[in-house]
Amino acid sequence: MLGAVAAGKTTVRGFLAAEDCLATRDALAALGVRIELDERGTLTVWGRGADGLRQAARPLDFGNSGTGIRLMMGLLAGQPFASELTGDESLRRRPMERVAAPLRAMGASIETTNGNAPVRVRGGALHAIDYELPVASAQIKSALLLAALRATGRTTIKSPGPSRDHTERMLDTMGVRVEADPDRHIVSVEGPANLSATAIDVPGDLSSAAFFIVGACLAAEQGLLIRNVGVNPTRTGVLTILERMGADIERRNPRNLGAEPVADLYIRKSALKGLLVPKELVPLAIDEFPILFIAAAGAAGRTIVGGAGELRLKETDRIAAMARALAAVGAAVEERADGLVIEGGPLSGGVVESHGDHRIAMAFAVASVLSTGRIEIRNTDQVATSFPDFVDVAGAAGLRVELRRRGDAS
Repeated sequence: MLGAVAAGKTTVRGFLAAEDCLATRDALAALGVRIELDERGTLTVWGRGADGLRQAARPLDFGNSGTGIRLMMGLLAGQPFASELTGDESLRRRPMERVAAPLRAMGASIETTNGNAPVRVRGGALHAIDYELPVASAQIKSALLLAALRATGRTTIKSPGPSRDHTERMLDTMGVRVEADPDRHIVSVEGPANLSATAIDVPGDLSSAAFFIVGACLAAEQGLLIRNVGVNPTRTGVLTILERMGADIERRNPRNLGAEPVADLYIRKSALKGLLVPKELVPLAIDEFPILFIAAAGAAGRTIVGGAGELRLKETDRIAAMARALAAVGAAVEERADGLVIEGGPLSGGVVESHGDHRIAMAFAVASVLSTGRIEIRNTDQVATSFPDFVDVAGAAGLRVELRRRGDAS
């Protein structure tokens, strides 16, 4: 997205050709941006500059990508034309007003469909705002930062807690001055601001690695090495939580890949113990909770997660869906309004409904290492939204995962 409105050619090495990323690429192409992906996985974006996007001839379809649609709302809020943004059935159930409302306060004309997608954005002249986020959300913050690039004045965003800072780091890399106060969770940008094209190396995704990190904690007798994983401190809540549960995780060869810290992770099978998860760690691991719930099922004692009501607003209601799925495979689980209580112990196997949620599907593939019986996971097509090679990687890591097509089985 940033490369599309930068001046010059941006190259992205390590691009993940998953459905979410490809949907964003296709949306930008519909807005007139030339983008090419080569056989080595390098993406080249010929930027059109701050005002170079053009009105698309069709609605922009983001599939299952909540990040894509929300960030694009911010990017298009300052463009002088109208756009319609939509997605699949799951995405059309997810809340959009939390982004639309502050963008309206900046001067954008935005209509949602009963608070959801499709979203219609009529961009135009924007002005800066001071805004306090209702929740610690990198998506909302990033959407406002993208809008702030075309706004007149200083936009300041305050969060009730920490959230991912990838957008701030990338803006800085591309020549935009970002002022941040991490202790007070405040970030500011002076607009209008122009971006300069650059070369970007994308680290391995910690959210994707988390499935194999937990699997290794539960079953890797000989240890498992995962190379080149991004360990941005605003993303490592999953590692902190696992380490507090007793996980043996070693960070090797720490280094920087551009603006992002990376390391190789070596994980050994560990005697995990139940944990009362500190609420301040929840926003730093919000996407990893499906697999963290599996870690809890394999830990000795009780794990309590609270303050995680945001999980009910993901691809599905992850609190309710994980509670039902864990119970279906024999776990002792209690659903609460803002989290789960899980008693560790062996799983018996059974049939799990993922509700088309990629992270739930992958989490229960890993849960098979705890199970005395077969786990069948239904509606797994959406795994390709974030991790199209999951089955192959899982097999290479030692998991026995069999994929069947509709009509044969799940």
